[in-house]
Amino acid sequence: MSTNCNNDNTNHDDLDAIFKQKRVLRTQVRKTLRAIDPSLRSQQDNAIQDIILGAPWFKSSHGLCAYISCSALREVDTFKLLSQVLQPPPSGGKKLYVPRVEDKNSNMRMLNISRIDDLVANSMNILEPAPVDADGNAREDVLQANEPVDILLLPGLAFDKSGRRLGRGGGYYDTFLKNYHDLAETRNWKQPLLVALSYSQQILDDGVIPVTSTDVLVDALVSPEGVIPISSAAFNRYH
Repeated sequence: MSTNCNNDNTNHDDLDAIFKQKRVLRTQVRKTLRAIDPSLRSQQDNAIQDIILGAPWFKSSHGLCAYISCSALREVDTFKLLSQVLQPPPSGGKKLYVPRVEDKNSNMRMLNISRIDDLVANSMNILEPAPVDADGNAREDVLQANEPVDILLLPGLAFDKSGRRLGRGGGYYDTFLKNYHDLAETRNWKQPLLVALSYSQQILDDGVIPVTSTDVLVDALVSPEGVIPISSAAFNRYH
């Protein structure tokens, strides 16, 4: 897992400037995403998911965290991929955790599901797992699991080839990723590979995306053109 090496002593004015840059960039990227022809977006969705499903580093994984795509947010679709993961072995059989937002303070859990029907629409009409299963049992939280996950599939608004990721501003993923990183270190687990899914139009020139010390870098990007390994961990697994 990559971490950012920015100076934690960034002053308040500098942070304000960075947050303003991010807001402007988010507006620009959202406009770009709205302009993508739906049929082209669908082609890219299928290409990205097929690349992941065929990748050796994905095939060899045992457990993963992945986001549930929301078409209204124009996120790269994950339903074909997740449906495959939830199939019985040998085509599926991986342990899958998906996000559930807990509050407005950047707290998000990743809960285990075993079928797509475990998802319900929240007040924002975004699918997420119910906190308990059909039998009334609490779903397993990945931060309380006894085994590590190998991969985290991440959404975002924009990315670059140095690993920078522009989220939607809620801080949910950066907070979760830090918590999981700390857990893996405590338990002496191998850090999971952080893989962002990106339309071609979301990959920006290096240096365009501003970052702070709390922003987490991704290890690899998957776009319709293929896998872009970024960190040494990604290069090692990719090759």
